[in-house]
Amino acid sequence: MNILKFLTAGSVDDGKSTLIGRLLYDTNSILDDQLEAIQKANRKNDDGTIDLAILTDGLKAEREQGITIDVAYKYFQTEKRKFIIADAPGHIQYTRNMVTGASNSDLIIILIDARKGVIEQTKRHSFIAKILGLKKVLVCVNKMDMVDYELAVFENIKTDYLALAEKLGLKDVDFIPVSALKGDNIVQHSQRMPWYHGASLLTYLEEIEFEEATNQGWRFPVQWVIRPQSSDLHDYRGYAGRVLGEGLKVGEEVLVLPNGYKSKVKAIEFAEKNLEEAHNGSSVIVHLDDDIDISRGDFIVSANHPAKTDKSFEANISWFENKELDPSQIYLLQTHSKVSKIKISEILYKYDVHSQEQLYNQSIGLNDIGRVLIKSADELVFDYQNDFPENSRAIIIDPRTNLTVAAALMTGL
Repeated sequence: MNILKFLTAGSVDDGKSTLIGRLLYDTNSILDDQLEAIQKANRKNDDGTIDLAILTDGLKAEREQGITIDVAYKYFQTEKRKFIIADAPGHIQYTRNMVTGASNSDLIIILIDARKGVIEQTKRHSFIAKILGLKKVLVCVNKMDMVDYELAVFENIKTDYLALAEKLGLKDVDFIPVSALKGDNIVQHSQRMPWYHGASLLTYLEEIEFEEATNQGWRFPVQWVIRPQSSDLHDYRGYAGRVLGEGLKVGEEVLVLPNGYKSKVKAIEFAEKNLEEAHNGSSVIVHLDDDIDISRGDFIVSANHPAKTDKSFEANISWFENKELDPSQIYLLQTHSKVSKIKISEILYKYDVHSQEQLYNQSIGLNDIGRVLIKSADELVFDYQNDFPENSRAIIIDPRTNLTVAAALMTGL
């Protein structure tokens, strides 16, 4: 059963947490003790029904203020698919949290309040979705019950958002009119919107499929070099890691990066059993025909589809730290198990997420998104977002505090 990872985003009080709560509630994905706890909670809707947003508001401050602050992850499944939901905050000051949730999602659900239409946060989150290269955007026009389920309201918002999508270059956008509070078009098709002939939200999520790139090859970041050097396993040399992509097979020609050595896959081992091939996401041990100097953080990749290697490259970054980016400071960049010293030698520009303009001669501070030039002490192995998304992301760490100060995305030009 495959897994769909998706993110919900929108402005404050657009109903993100309620939508997720409704999805969990109506699919019977809430444990009995959770259901009992929310039934006893003080938070109720105006009509006296349970406030389903409690299900995702995990922090005490969230429950007290009725807002989302941190990214809340929820898990559920149906007969067709498993789901991982990331509920992102709507406040501007928590943009970094939204970026964190989006970085590992396939699809983003952008909620729009039917009474307000496309607003500043809609543009902000749509722009972030574009920068992060999310595969699909689904716009849920929520609170249709508060506009009498009128088709004209939905169509006007759809027209406005499509104009924004065209400006941003978002090509794959779908729309569903919903009421998270009343349950319209969440799990079951709403009888109160007979003019809508599309799928309910759950049906949409169960049935959506993404086109997989067939020519991107595969990547194998080495997590650990296994050399027991015992009498029984004197010549044993294996490389443990998790496979990214498809195509890793016995006999496959490979390239070891960044040193550039070539070899072939001799064997693939999993739980003391030999495999002919390893699929995306599998944690395995790879053996090569040749004894090559390979260390933790190196990559074994398809010789037919090699990754990029460079000490200097451009990247989009989202800044997480209260202190501004300091181009004179040495930072650490971590990609998979590889940690390298870097300098962010130049701020090329900062994005204005409202107008999508590029602002020059700017500093980068908390929640800002910008494009920078990174110079590394080591040769780094990476791909561009459009070529191989799973190997295009990294985090930047301040070695003085050991805090993650930014997320980086290699996107090319």
